[in-house]
Amino acid sequence: MKLQLKVPDMTCGGCVSTITKAIKTVDANASIQGDLKNKIVLVETEFPEVAIKNAITAAGYQVN
Repeated sequence: MKLQLKVPDMTCGGCVSTITKAIKTVDANASIQGDLKNKIVLVETEFPEVAIKNAITAAGYQVN
């Protein structure tokens, strides 16, 4: 499943790294790309969207 998640408070490469690590705790095989310009995280995963959103939220970021 491909997800496109808006993360408005993602501002730098460190944010992308933190979000990537958080998602990898749920799905170690996930493919993740951060788009800082548009504040979007693209995730290819087999896990439910809610699990990925919860991981990002637990890392301290808002997901729209």
